[in-house]
Amino acid sequence: MKNSLLFLFISLILYSCKTNNYINHELNNVGFKSVVIDTLFKDKISIRAILIDGNKIWYAADKAKFGFYDLNLKSKVEKSIENDTVNLEFRSIAQTRNNIFIINVGNPALLYKISKNKLSKQVVYQEKDEKVFFDSMQFWDDNDGIAMGDPVSNCLNIILTKDGGNSWSKVSCEKLPKVAVGEAAFAASNTNIILKNNNAWIVSGGVKSRVFYSPDRGSNWSVYETPIVQGKAMTGIFTADFYDFKNGFIAGGDYELPNQNVANKAITTNGGKKWKLIANEQAFGYASCIQYVPESNGRALVTVGTAGLFYSNSAGKKWTKLLNDSSLYTLRFFDKNNAVAAGKDKMIHIKFRN
Repeated sequence: MKNSLLFLFISLILYSCKTNNYINHELNNVGFKSVVIDTLFKDKISIRAILIDGNKIWYAADKAKFGFYDLNLKSKVEKSIENDTVNLEFRSIAQTRNNIFIINVGNPALLYKISKNKLSKQVVYQEKDEKVFFDSMQFWDDNDGIAMGDPVSNCLNIILTKDGGNSWSKVSCEKLPKVAVGEAAFAASNTNIILKNNNAWIVSGGVKSRVFYSPDRGSNWSVYETPIVQGKAMTGIFTADFYDFKNGFIAGGDYELPNQNVANKAITTNGGKKWKLIANEQAFGYASCIQYVPESNGRALVTVGTAGLFYSNSAGKKWTKLLNDSSLYTLRFFDKNNAVAAGKDKMIHIKFRN
């Protein structure tokens, strides 16, 4: 009897120690616990497109505005593009080593090449059509770039450059998957296009919400179904990110029902061919921008949207709200603990603390 009790007592101690070690291990890996916010500037402006260029944060905005904030000098340089016939609004921005590119979201599409040094500008592409609506733009390198927009025919409107943005050509619908009637995209945060090496992923929304994929810098395309909520004009994927060639995340929801968190988050582990809903009916509703945290092995993500800023350290299974700010539209990390975000009337620096 004594031996039995002794065995039971030792077993309980070992189980307790094992459980405590497990709990401590989990606590040591919860990641970010809070954020510190530094407002870089405020203005009457709507910013949905930003990019990081060393110590400068470039942005494209409404009211024909673009510019950059210098983190070292703690100052903003802003310009406007004069156009007597068009109310310009920029929701896409991309860069090469020497130039910035921004494109008017609506008709006519006017794509500007802007010198980083002199801020001189020239139109390098234009397209006139009542259906024109450009959503996102990115560059693979200093030569190859891509921009995409809503369909003007029976395919997504995709244009490519091979000469550093000096000239652009439209991809024929014969080379692209056909879209459904009512399938388009959302210019929410310039995260409709994700590039890794030669790969490109483009997300759509609306009546159909899918992922278009090219393995060869836009020459050939496939399309994959997703389980994200779809079927109405303002439903679907609003944002995407890939950590590497296999692991990706898509988010969005119903813009008209921003608190609804059903079927608005999904992950892939095979490069976008198959998607699986995650954290369904949990955490945030409508999301405007999703980003992987650098150096996190694909486990840490941050998203902004109408519900605020949320963080996951479990590849999207569980989420924690770190900031109750519904005015942020887009976010980019410049290292694993620091990001910049922008949206309605402001740009902020976010310091993530463990």
